[in-house]
Amino acid sequence: MSKTNILREIVLRKRNQSKNTKELQINTTNSIVEGRYVKIGGIDQWITIRGEDRNNPVLLFIHGGPGSTYSIFSPLLRSWEKHFTIVHWDQRGAGKTFRNNGKDGSGTITFDRLAQDGIEVTEYLRDKLSHQKVIIIGSSVGSLIGVMMVKLRPDLFYAYVGTDQNVPDPQNLFKLTVNALRAVGNTKGVQLLEKMGSDQSQWSRKDFDKRNRLIVKAIKDVPNMITDLILPSMLSSPEHKIHEMIDIFKGMSFSIDHLFDELMNFDLKKLGMQFELPIFIFQGDTDILTPTELAKAYYDEIEAPHKEFVLIKNAGHLAVFARADQFLEELIKRVRPLAPTSLS
Repeated sequence: MSKTNILREIVLRKRNQSKNTKELQINTTNSIVEGRYVKIGGIDQWITIRGEDRNNPVLLFIHGGPGSTYSIFSPLLRSWEKHFTIVHWDQRGAGKTFRNNGKDGSGTITFDRLAQDGIEVTEYLRDKLSHQKVIIIGSSVGSLIGVMMVKLRPDLFYAYVGTDQNVPDPQNLFKLTVNALRAVGNTKGVQLLEKMGSDQSQWSRKDFDKRNRLIVKAIKDVPNMITDLILPSMLSSPEHKIHEMIDIFKGMSFSIDHLFDELMNFDLKKLGMQFELPIFIFQGDTDILTPTELAKAYYDEIEAPHKEFVLIKNAGHLAVFARADQFLEELIKRVRPLAPTSLS
């Protein structure tokens, strides 16, 4: 989406919000449509729950960013709500949770803290919706938190679905990023990245942000995560006012300030490669931000009672929102049979 189209989205904001409000209406007899603060980890955290039949399996999204709430994408997942109860959770330091608590009230944010919060959210959902377990979808940085959660409490989950699966591998990530920039002819970007060096543990916040901006600009022929997905969804969300959109960006900056050092040194494999539950990775076939090649290599080493790797076609990062229909088809075919429909 060009800058002109983004400006058009701003101009048409009210119309698009009204359209989404109508599309998001659910009138079935056993539905649930709820957004509220819930005491999680000692602070009030925002949770939205939507579905046409609360007996359907529960899908809990663990958003990426850090601090990039996915509740803005609810209209893109409206068709999912016939088959699943969809839960979006604004993590500590993110979105409406950040707005409610501010910097002083958010506490210290670590990956361990977020994983523990996620466990509490899962237990809350299990009790509220009377389901024994839920299905977890971890996206991007949220995939690191999701793996931590299923390692801590596999008894709470029917399955783990990783998408935009983040596999920190500094040396290979550096090579793949350089290759992606060369493929689109970004010589200056290659030079800048080489100047930064392959040891990301030595990178500054500015280096990290530069690398991400270079990658976003290198996205070609598939939906761009910023201009085609995040900004239009944010601007057309009927659940987010202007000041709340500003808070999303503030929360992202706040969260990365807290998590940056951990993220730069995160070793996913140290969490263990053996799992006690089914593992699925649904990866965009051209993801260059969390490279598909690294996700597949990680998947190949995993040991689990059942595992599957699925490519989401013509998708890069945020494949779940770029190709929501294909993603849903794969979930219904491969994951939904693992979770009983009736209340347990």
